[in-house]
Amino acid sequence: MPDQKYRVIQWMTGDVGQAAIRHFARNPVFDLVAVLVHSKEKVGRDAGELAGIDPIGLSATDDVEAVMAVDADCVFYTPVIMDVDTVCRLLRSGKNVVTTSGFFYPSEHFRDGGDQIRAACAAGRTSFHGGGIHPGYAGDILPLTLTRVMSRVDTIHVYEVVDVLTDAPADHVDWMGFGKDKDAFLTEPTLLGLGVPFFAQSMYMIADGLGVRIEDITSELEAATAVRDIPHDYGVIAEGTVAAQRHEWTAWVGGQPFIVFHAIYVTAGPDSLEPPWNWGETRYEIVIDGDPPTELTLRGVRQLDGSMIHPGYTWTAMGAINAIPDVCDAEPGWRNHLGLGLVRPRGLVRP
Repeated sequence: MPDQKYRVIQWMTGDVGQAAIRHFARNPVFDLVAVLVHSKEKVGRDAGELAGIDPIGLSATDDVEAVMAVDADCVFYTPVIMDVDTVCRLLRSGKNVVTTSGFFYPSEHFRDGGDQIRAACAAGRTSFHGGGIHPGYAGDILPLTLTRVMSRVDTIHVYEVVDVLTDAPADHVDWMGFGKDKDAFLTEPTLLGLGVPFFAQSMYMIADGLGVRIEDITSELEAATAVRDIPHDYGVIAEGTVAAQRHEWTAWVGGQPFIVFHAIYVTAGPDSLEPPWNWGETRYEIVIDGDPPTELTLRGVRQLDGSMIHPGYTWTAMGAINAIPDVCDAEPGWRNHLGLGLVRPRGLVRP
């Protein structure tokens, strides 16, 4: 129904939530009816102002119970970490939930929470969907889409390359362990390393889509150090400390590596690194070995002045938002990408 509107609640207003507010304000398919915030300084402020656009006439609140009581078709839930109990409350209240916070595809790591979500969907006659850019698109939908034009698939490689100092928030430098002693970095838990269960969901989706079974998932970690001090907005990455990192996660099928995810985060070019890694610009890249060998690159568009903006947070938000109408119209349950089918974005073509 082209004239149908979907009443949506924005749950939290970080980078992804702000991108969502900007879209909801501009897309006639959506009616933004409530915005929940965490920070006291955001309470009472216009949601448009929080998102960097003109006021939209809707004030943000931190009153969870008041937002729970709002009549809405869908909650766009974007905290960094998903609280399963809260999501289940929303689902039981009759609101569909679309999230970028996790539970993209059923896997062993999410069995208990998945069972809770399914039960809440049944109780509320609602649907749940997890999406984003990676996981949720670049590492699962795109590889599976590419395999459609292939005769044989031997190995699938997914590369995420990020220049942290130009294409990520400055606080990621500390979060991700840049500036740490290399030996300590390689032996202590890392932020990306702890996220392996989340990325593994994409691997299981690919495997299920191609009709094979993953036997094991293994991890490797490498780091490069700074050959000179590397300044950034919050300080400096000192010479001799970690200035780049490469995580490799491999899903094994039939005793062979079948899906390999490469997460490469750098803070400098090869002239400032030891070893002198040269991974190029921020991008997602899918390389499939098989017949015929095939690859695809996803990145931002270079501007006339030579700069290139990486729209990571917009991609993250829109990868999930564009599924909201289909999720709301679907039968109740956890609707992952394979079950939801080809999403039909609505309201994107407009003046």
